[in-house]
Amino acid sequence: MPVLLALPPCSTTAALPPGEAQARLIAALRARIDERLGQLLPAADAQENPVAAAMRYGVLAPGKRVRPLLLLLAARGFGIAPDDVLDAACALEMVHAASLFLDDLPCMDDARLRRAQPTVHVAFGEDVAMLAAVALLAGAWRITAAASALPPLVRTDMVGVLSEAVGINGLVSGQYRDLHASGPARTTPQIAQTNQQKTGALFTAAFELAGLAAGANSATREMMGEAAEALGQAFQLADDLADGEMDISALGKDCQQDIGKPTLVALVGPARTRRILAGHVRRAEALLAQAMPGDQALAQFTRSLFTAQRRAAA
Repeated sequence: MPVLLALPPCSTTAALPPGEAQARLIAALRARIDERLGQLLPAADAQENPVAAAMRYGVLAPGKRVRPLLLLLAARGFGIAPDDVLDAACALEMVHAASLFLDDLPCMDDARLRRAQPTVHVAFGEDVAMLAAVALLAGAWRITAAASALPPLVRTDMVGVLSEAVGINGLVSGQYRDLHASGPARTTPQIAQTNQQKTGALFTAAFELAGLAAGANSATREMMGEAAEALGQAFQLADDLADGEMDISALGKDCQQDIGKPTLVALVGPARTRRILAGHVRRAEALLAQAMPGDQALAQFTRSLFTAQRRAAA
C-alpha cells in the first residue's frame, strides 16, 4: 500500500482546543479516504471506458464521507490504527455510492442532481450508471477480501457484513419499501423499519466492520449496533427535514423528493420529528460513551452531524 499522509500526532492535537483538534482529525481522515479511493478506483478515460469514468465521477465527487469516517473513528476508539481498516472504509463508501447511482435512476427516485453535479445517469446514461453501480459493488467485495492488514477470517466476515447491508434485509428492501409506499398512513414503526433498511444499514455496517477488526466482544458490538440504528434513524430524519425545508443550492441535490411519501415528517410534522431526531442522537451518544469510554472523537463527530437540527429543535 502506498505511504499515506500521517494523522496529526497526539501530542499536537492534545495541545489544541478540542474543537480544532477534532476538526484536524476529521480533515486528516477524510483526506486519507479520498486519496485511497482515488487509488482503488480504476483509472479511466471517458471515451475509452465510460463505466470506469462514471465510477470515478460519482465516487470522487465532493462528499461528507460520513460512513467511512464512522468506521475509522470507531476503529480508532477501539485502539485499531485507521490505516488497518482504510480499505474496508473505502469499500463501504463505494457501496454507498453504488446505492446512490441506483437510487437516482429514473425508474427509482428520478434525481437530476447529486453532490452539486448532475447525477451519474444524467452525465453518462442509464446503462452506464447501472453497470458502474454493479462494478462498484463487486470492487467493494474484492477490496475488502484483499485487505492485507486484517486476518483472513476477519476479511471474510467483513464481506458478509457488506453483503448483508446491501441485500434483501438492507438497502434493497429499504429502497423497495420507499418506492412502493404511498400516502401518510403508515405507522411510526413501519417508517422506522424503512429508514433502518435504506439508511441505517450502512451505519450498522460501519460499526460492525470496526468491531470485527478490533475483535470486540458481543456485548460491545451489540451496543455499537444499537448506536448505529439510532444514528441511521436520526440521519434519515435530518435528510427528510432538509428535503422539505432547504433549497437545491444548499443541499447540492434535488429537493422536494419526499412529496407524497409516508415519511415521519408527513406523519407527525417537522417539530415532533426534530424532537424524535434529537432523542435518537442522545441515545447514540450514550451508547457510544458506554461502548468506548476512553475515546470522545466518535461521539464528537456524531454530535457535529446534527448540530443544526439540534438548534432547530431547541
